[in-house]
Amino acid sequence: MRPTPVSFSRSQRALHWIMALLILFNLLFSDDLVRWGVLYYGNKPIPDDVQLSANIHAYVGIAVLILALIRLALRFIQGVPPEPAGEPAIFRLLSKVAHWTFYLMFIVMPLAGIAGYYFDSGAAALAHANQMKLVMWFLIITHIAAVAVHQLYWKTGILKRMTTG
Repeated sequence: MRPTPVSFSRSQRALHWIMALLILFNLLFSDDLVRWGVLYYGNKPIPDDVQLSANIHAYVGIAVLILALIRLALRFIQGVPPEPAGEPAIFRLLSKVAHWTFYLMFIVMPLAGIAGYYFDSGAAALAHANQMKLVMWFLIITHIAAVAVHQLYWKTGILKRMTTG
C-alpha cells in the first residue's frame, strides 16, 4: 500500500498548470472558431486565417484531452493529498464533485469539439461552444474562489500543494 502524498507530484503540478493555460487559451480565443462554425455549417467559404485559428483551437483541445488522460492516470497511480484538516464536510463533498466534474469536462468537451469539427456534428459543436463552455467557466471561477477561501479565510495553505509542493 502506497503512502498518502502530502502534495501533488511535480508531474501532476506541471500538468495542472499546462492544462490551465491551454484551457484558458481556448476559452479566451475561441471567436474565430465560432466564426468558423457559422461559416462551415452555413456552407460558406472559410478564410484561411479563420481555418488556421480553428485548427489551432482543435489541436489545443486534443492536447487537453491527452494531458487529461495522463493526469487522470497519475491521479490513480500516485494518489492525491488528503483534504485539509478542518475543512467542513459539505465543502469536502463539493470539492470532490467539482474535481471529478473538471475531469469529466476535460474529456467530454474535447470529444464534443472533435465530433463537431471533424465529424460534422452540429449538435456536439453547439454543446461544446455553448453549454460546455459555460460549465467550464463556472468550474474555473468557483475553483479559484475556493482556493482563495482556503488561503485567506481558512488559512490552510492549500495553494502550496499545487505550486511548490
